Amino acid sequence: MARTMRARRLALRATALAGAVALTVTGCGGVGGSGDDGGSSGGATGTLTTMGFGRSDEIATTRLDAFTRDHPDVALKITEGAFDEQQFLSAVASGNPPDLVYLDRKLVGTYATRGAIRPLTDCVGKQGIDLGQYRRAAREQVTLGGTVYGVPEFSSVRVVYLNEAVLRRAGLTADQVNLADWAALPALNAKLAGVSGDRLTRIGIDPKIPEFLPMWARANGAELISADGTKANLDDPRVVEALTTGLKLIQDQGGFGRFKSFRDTFDFFGAQNPLTKNQIAAWPMEEWFLNQAAKNSPKAELVVKPFVDRQGRPLTMSSGQAWVIPKGAKNPDAACAFAKQMTAADTWFAAAKARAEARRAAGQPFTGVWTGNEAADKRIFDELYRPTGNKRFDDAVATIRSVQDVAFAMPASPAGQEFDKAWYDAVNRVLAGQQQPAEALARAQREATAALDRAAK
Repeated sequence: MARTMRARRLALRATALAGAVALTVTGCGGVGGSGDDGGSSGGATGTLTTMGFGRSDEIATTRLDAFTRDHPDVALKITEGAFDEQQFLSAVASGNPPDLVYLDRKLVGTYATRGAIRPLTDCVGKQGIDLGQYRRAAREQVTLGGTVYGVPEFSSVRVVYLNEAVLRRAGLTADQVNLADWAALPALNAKLAGVSGDRLTRIGIDPKIPEFLPMWARANGAELISADGTKANLDDPRVVEALTTGLKLIQDQGGFGRFKSFRDTFDFFGAQNPLTKNQIAAWPMEEWFLNQAAKNSPKAELVVKPFVDRQGRPLTMSSGQAWVIPKGAKNPDAACAFAKQMTAADTWFAAAKARAEARRAAGQPFTGVWTGNEAADKRIFDELYRPTGNKRFDDAVATIRSVQDVAFAMPASPAGQEFDKAWYDAVNRVLAGQQQPAEALARAQREATAALDRAAK
């Protein structure tokens, strides 16, 4: 899910603070390395500390167990909890960082430019990591200026979820929901939404902006930023049109305040999710919701379709996490071995098998595991996945598999954080009624260009 604006402001403050902070992080509660460099020949020994990763489920524990089994000379110390940018940057500034960090791939370009993480050229060579096994979009997101700085983990893509029960009440079928026809979207939205006076009782179409603006822009033939991550394109008329289209869908449902307040009540992880309660008709969302729906709402009338561009061609945006080795890591050899094994096809397959067995033991369907490793996914779905018997979910799995191959990702950028903040802030000003789309994106273009120019210097 998208980070809140408050989190973004805190992240930028932490970045500015990092150069000045000299905070020593040691002891069992810290994130620093052990002081053992693991040898210079690429062998995995000594203590290995991580940050941003936890033993949250069988996908994590199965892979961790595989590493400890195959590397008995490494003492693995997992610092539980989500990635903390301020803690990370402070640890790097103090010269005592963790050996390995798990973070959002979109941060890789920024940290690489600032020198907070190491190039993985030596790591890839020593460990013989086959970069070709990783999905193109994931690979590109951890590569800046031709140099790889991260090893990709999961691959999360976006698809369109449709509530056929709501469509039927409106006299429509799933085939009649055509997101390629932008001119017809307001009328379709009006048929599907539940607006009564000043109350919103059902969302018709949720465009999921600001989060998915890059995908709407791409559908309109525009990129928010150049492929090399160095030139902003936020004031492109096609980006303005994409934002204007999403804005109207929200305005027609009472405006963003009412829209967001209603949407914030949704529980996408429980049995009383908005699909079950018929609180939403059509929305783009990450593929993970399929697993939640299969588990919590097996009888729901769900249809999953690809998001499409204006010519009707399937389109999706990919995101996910990556493993990076910080500057000053004490045990980079063990860190590299760990990143390799955690993302290897055999390890992913073992983890997916554990997930499948856990789901079947609980009487729940297994809808797959979506990784950044193309070879792993092929094995998982060719050898492990079995149709659930529910045609809706089986068709959804096939749809998600098909769009993985057409996914794009926001490219690594030397000013990725500042760039994201520029366009996120612009969309939020528009949603709040403070600016019109063209004006907001023109300002964002100036802010983003300034940030990219500073990064280039």
